[in-house]
Amino acid sequence: MRAVVQRVSRANVVIDGATVGAIDAGLLVLLGITHDDTAERARWLAEKIVGLRIFNDADGKMNRDLAEVGGAMLIVSQFTLFGDCRKGKRPSFIDAAPPPIAIPLYETFIDAVKALGIPAATGVFGADMKVELVNDGPVTLIVERTS
Repeated sequence: MRAVVQRVSRANVVIDGATVGAIDAGLLVLLGITHDDTAERARWLAEKIVGLRIFNDADGKMNRDLAEVGGAMLIVSQFTLFGDCRKGKRPSFIDAAPPPIAIPLYETFIDAVKALGIPAATGVFGADMKVELVNDGPVTLIVERTS
C-alpha cells in the first residue's frame, strides 16, 4: 500500500463538473493498493498518516498532527501509484490491485481514518476525477507499507 500525502489548505474532487468531496485545511491522500495488501496494512497506514507531525506549532516547527490542528482528510484512490515505468515509454499497471481487492481495502482505510476521529471526504473509486488542491508548504510525503 502506497500513499502520496500532501498538506493542503484546501482540496476537492470533481466528477463531471460536480464536487463529490472537499476539505479545507488538512491532508490530501492519494492511495494506491497492490495485490498483497491487507486490511491490517490499511489500518496501519491510516494510523501512520493521521499521526504524522507535519503541521506547524506556535514556533513554526512541524510538530502537530492532523487531529491537533482540527484538520480533515480527502482520500482519493490512485492505481497509478503502482505504475511501473522501468521499461519502455508506457507504464505497466500490473502491480495495482484489481477492484475486487482494492475497493474493500480502500474502504477499510477510509473507515480507519474516521474511527480515529478525523473527518474524511473521498473521491469515487475508479471514476475519472479532477483533483484540485492548494499544497500548503509545500509539504508532500510518500508513505508506504509493503510488509
